[in-house]
Amino acid sequence: MTFRQFPRFDEQTGPTAARDALLQNKREFGAIPEPIARYASSPLMLGQALAGLHALDNSSLRPLEREVLAMTMGRLNGCKFCLKLHRRLLAAQKAPAELIDALEAGSALADQRLETLRDFILDTVEHHGEVSPEVWTRFREAGYTHEQALDVVLGISVYTLTTFANRLTESGEG
Repeated sequence: MTFRQFPRFDEQTGPTAARDALLQNKREFGAIPEPIARYASSPLMLGQALAGLHALDNSSLRPLEREVLAMTMGRLNGCKFCLKLHRRLLAAQKAPAELIDALEAGSALADQRLETLRDFILDTVEHHGEVSPEVWTRFREAGYTHEQALDVVLGISVYTLTTFANRLTESGEG
């Protein structure tokens, strides 16, 4: 064990406050995902990550749009686990391979509406929420709403939390 290596907990070995969440994830996925098992070192972190991901799943963004957000943030934050996971999730949605490859590479997307979303995400991160008038106008002209703009900010925060935690705990790096 290295100095930095975070323990991998399960529903029996985790801190008492994390055990219900670990058990629920095991039931939902058939196993406890690596990051979740390591987040359990901090039951508070585990709870916030799961609550954020749940909230994002119930946001105004469509599943494909949420995956564009996840891949964009995973790439920006250098999270290998996220890129692998969300490639699989996009493939399960039958997303075109070109879209998946472009998201992983950080290239422009052929689908103009999704490219507008990706550009909005990048501009929001780069300018700390002060989106440029040009990007904001394209976002709204593409049919995105104020609710979706705020849900993008929610997603940015959730994926900043989880990608940073994944990198810190070295989840999926091996």
